[in-house]
Amino acid sequence: MTGNVPAATRTLTVLRALASAASPLTAASLARDLGLPRSSMYHLLSAMEDAGFVAHFPEEGRWGLGVAAFEVGAAYLRHDPLERLARPPIQRLAAEVAQIIPAVAHLGVLHGSETLYLLKEAPSTPVTIVAEVGVRLPASLTASGRAMLADLPAAQVRALFPRNDSFIDRTGLGPMTLRSLNALLAEERARGWAQEDGFITAGLASVAVAAHDHGGRPAASVGLTFRSDHADERTREALAACARRCAREISRRLSGSSSSIR
Repeated sequence: MTGNVPAATRTLTVLRALASAASPLTAASLARDLGLPRSSMYHLLSAMEDAGFVAHFPEEGRWGLGVAAFEVGAAYLRHDPLERLARPPIQRLAAEVAQIIPAVAHLGVLHGSETLYLLKEAPSTPVTIVAEVGVRLPASLTASGRAMLADLPAAQVRALFPRNDSFIDRTGLGPMTLRSLNALLAEERARGWAQEDGFITAGLASVAVAAHDHGGRPAASVGLTFRSDHADERTREALAACARRCAREISRRLSGSSSSIR
């Protein structure tokens, strides 16, 4: 970081560093990691402390996030940012795939070991699905859930599904052990998109692709659900390509960048 970087950029960089740290940091370590003079770091931290964005712990000689940072984070959540950013791309996706087959476009997030659905755009030709807004379904069974699980560290997946009774059976199909789940995730990770056929509802299939935040973590998934008998493998690949483009757009919106995460 050079000396002519605007103060606002420095401030945001410090906030991001403190937010990503497992515990409060010293001013010296912040200055070293961010490439700033130690004197400049102390002046910056002092100004941020006055505004409430950082807190100093004198006994430890360390700095952490302040109450104002929490207030900004809480306000962010109140604004439903993910739904607002993702709704236009999901609407465009629904219109695009309507030219291929009737399919429901939806946005899901991981909620523990479940997929929580936040958005849904239905086609003019009805396709009845259980993935309504606010519904939670087992992430191991849904294409939307596995699209996100495939991008998580193996230890995190293991923590979400520690025992065989962590898995839920709806139709007699789908992974019921961690070993079978990991095998399916590896296959879908290599392919670049997840799919399920009859795991949730007999006669319905889905494809899904993960969208990522600025750090490359799976923030949500873009899914399409359709009648199994309406889509052969080539059609499913075409739908997955549409979902991938939508997921990339949402990733760009989440990162605030014109470049795609993936």
